[in-house]
Amino acid sequence: MKKNARPAAFVLVIVSLLVLFDCTSEPKKPAEEAASKPAEPTLYTGREAIYKMYVAARSWQADALPFRLESQPTKDVTGKDGRYAVWRASFGSPGHRVAKTYSWSGIKEDDAPDPGISFGAEDSYNPSNTSTRTFDLAFFKVDSDKAVEVASQHGGEKLLKQNASLPLICVVEWSAQENKLMWHVEYGGTGNEAKLRVLVDATTGEFLKVEK
Repeated sequence: MKKNARPAAFVLVIVSLLVLFDCTSEPKKPAEEAASKPAEPTLYTGREAIYKMYVAARSWQADALPFRLESQPTKDVTGKDGRYAVWRASFGSPGHRVAKTYSWSGIKEDDAPDPGISFGAEDSYNPSNTSTRTFDLAFFKVDSDKAVEVASQHGGEKLLKQNASLPLICVVEWSAQENKLMWHVEYGGTGNEAKLRVLVDATTGEFLKVEK
């Protein structure tokens, strides 16, 4: 009996270890898998983002108004629908003659600011400079998604068919020459680097012209 008891005891230990191993090596639960995945980016249109930064800018200077809003494409969010994970807005205070740039980020990536609202250093501001004229948000009626929709009808759609990953950059600022608020929808870069630049009225949504 004693001789048979030892193998039986040994087998019992092995079975117990296998059961223990099986319990500790079970697949991850859905909640654990969700926690290990990176968070999905939060995407905003230009008007959604600027109002968030406007609140922050008003706490800096009570008379602060925006003079430029610009989207920042990232490697994962190119902005083809006018929504972005990163926006930057520059505000000027005519009364104190100072300016400050704010950023809003809804993504955690190496090519983006930290999530939330951040801001840069205070800079000097000249209210008489026509290239940085502030604008009232009441003129800002047409959002970035609509501006991209208009731009796509004037060459943008053709470019994206050739290269679906081509980044779009949306910039809104006041044009002293035209005396109106404008969207600049730029494909593939800014300024001369852009493959296409389309102007859209940011108040009416009207197509204005192709700059390039």
